[in-house]
Amino acid sequence: MKKAAIYARVSTDRQTTENQLRELREVAERHGWSVVAEHVDQGVSGVKGREKRPALDKLLKAANRREFDIIMAWSVDRLGRSLQHLVVFLDDIHAKGVDLYLHQQNIDTSTPSGKAMFQMAGVFAEFERSMIQERVRAGLKRARDQGKTLGRPRVTEAVEDRIKRERAQGKGILAIARELKVGTSVVQRVIS
Repeated sequence: MKKAAIYARVSTDRQTTENQLRELREVAERHGWSVVAEHVDQGVSGVKGREKRPALDKLLKAANRREFDIIMAWSVDRLGRSLQHLVVFLDDIHAKGVDLYLHQQNIDTSTPSGKAMFQMAGVFAEFERSMIQERVRAGLKRARDQGKTLGRPRVTEAVEDRIKRERAQGKGILAIARELKVGTSVVQRVIS
């Protein structure tokens, strides 16, 4: 019987991984796989690397110890949005003799066609991310062209003058920010 580890991820705290987990548990049962671990990253973008995704990091460490035979995930984009990261991920787990099952794409990398399909799915995940970035840039450009001010509102000249005076008296950036109830980045911008 294959030992399986499930990985689930959602990008925001308002989303839930429950649908992913329920479906993957059912797949494991149909295949006769024993689920030995479930790793969930809640509210973490797929763009983030392993170091910013604690459950993914724990999963990969367990894969290195060969605690399971196959990793199950809902979709390729749950693992990541960068083709480079996905290929490295697949190489890492395969070097340890661990396969990958992706439910939405119906990919099982224990087969040659599954490996090829995984790489194709990664290309499309990266393409989708690029398209999202392009739409965001276009929206920001449109807003600027319409005269909208982007970013945080600027502080008044009176606050800027006070920041300069406080700094001239030798106060630290953090102390000035706390006293004037502004961010440290505002203080840094004004004094530089």
